Amino acid sequence: MTNEQAEFLLNQVYLPQIQNEHKTTKRVIAAVPADKCDWKPHPDSMAALELAWHIASADCFFINGVVAGKFERGGSMPESIKTSQDVVNWFDENFAKASAALAGLKGDDLTRMIDFAGVFNFPAIVYVGLMSNHSIHHRGQLSAYLRPMGAKVPRIYGGSGDEPMERAPATAKA
Repeated sequence: MTNEQAEFLLNQVYLPQIQNEHKTTKRVIAAVPADKCDWKPHPDSMAALELAWHIASADCFFINGVVAGKFERGGSMPESIKTSQDVVNWFDENFAKASAALAGLKGDDLTRMIDFAGVFNFPAIVYVGLMSNHSIHHRGQLSAYLRPMGAKVPRIYGGSGDEPMERAPATAKA
């Protein structure tokens, strides 16, 4: 991949995509009721708050790793995070900083190879797509938690049973 192709991919595909996915992810995380943060569908599953944190922190982890040119192990969930709204607030602040830094990268930054814990060694731009897939995967898991815990499922890619798509009113024929 050339530097120009990587810049095109970032600016024309990934940045608009991750900005849109960020809004959707926040809606799903915010739908977790404050009194259900410990809920999990199975003893081996993450609790809802843990999964919400994993999604938000991993998005920032991937973006910050691309920006830095290396991946550093992430920290644990801050003790100040007690509810899904706390995760949303943290996510808003940290995602904005990370995505702004990502938007400033040039082709050389995007095509440099980055090792991922000895498992992968890809050009930096590849990790932006990997981040998006990772986030969408876990957001799907979290959205599947919502109804069984008594919450409503927000729209994701179109309407849901709880939040139908808004349709423009039909125009009357003359």
